[in-house]
Amino acid sequence: MAKQSAINHGNAVNKLGLPLFVKPVCAGSSVGVKKVKEQAMFAEAMDFALQFDVRVIIEQAIDCREIECAVLGNEDPAASVLGEITSNHEFYSYEAKYIDPAGAVSRIPAQIDGSLAEAIRKTAVAGYLALGCSSMARVDFFLDKKSNEFYLNEINTLPGFTSISMYPKLWEATGLQYSDLLDRLITLAQERHKRKLAIKTEVN
Repeated sequence: MAKQSAINHGNAVNKLGLPLFVKPVCAGSSVGVKKVKEQAMFAEAMDFALQFDVRVIIEQAIDCREIECAVLGNEDPAASVLGEITSNHEFYSYEAKYIDPAGAVSRIPAQIDGSLAEAIRKTAVAGYLALGCSSMARVDFFLDKKSNEFYLNEINTLPGFTSISMYPKLWEATGLQYSDLLDRLITLAQERHKRKLAIKTEVN
């Protein structure tokens, strides 16, 4: 592991600079994620991430706001208002999400200019459709604090869904109550199932 980490370290730092993030490809909730601020931290971060997956993502760190959008639907999905997560830790880590009760605060709706917010919402829907998502997903963005450029960070196809989770809270702020959201999701699942039943599985 250490040898592989050293090889990746040179390429990553040359291309991305410092600081950067090292994270496992297929882990959620910021599990296995480390922020690397100096070269000596890189090998340890790689070895830590590789405990949770066989592949690792190395990303450039940017000074950004964390913006979330809930998407709902099948072929014609809709996007909710935007929400913002502000971490009280150095980044939105596993500890900030689940261990520290004061680790983060959310703001719904996010305080973002109308035209920029609309562009982010449209991109959320475009990303959702591009990946062939159905029923629901939460699409997360980074919004650069200096340039106002935004980046689609990830699409969560199984977002948290308690009454206090961001996904239902975003829809509640958009005007869709929790019970109505559940009804809508059931209807979407039935529609998708019906379409699947119509697919031919044999060639005559």
